[in-house]
Amino acid sequence: MPWHVYIIQCRDNTLYTGITNNLPDRIQRHNTGKACRYTKCRHPVTLIHSEEYLAKPQALSREAQIKGLSRQKKLELIQGK
Repeated sequence: MPWHVYIIQCRDNTLYTGITNNLPDRIQRHNTGKACRYTKCRHPVTLIHSEEYLAKPQALSREAQIKGLSRQKKLELIQGK
């Protein structure tokens, strides 16, 4: 089962980056306030970017890389720059 690194935009316009092996379920959990503390009070969320990886370690590495980016760099990634 593939792993996904994803970026969602929260109701307050902040960005959240995470990983999952079931993207539709994870987004649903974010939107019901059951996924994580950060998005619990910031839903609804919108999926704005995702990348697929075959192995969890690759996804974790990419997640850490994206989390280290500035907001502007994340927006550029999302826009494909």
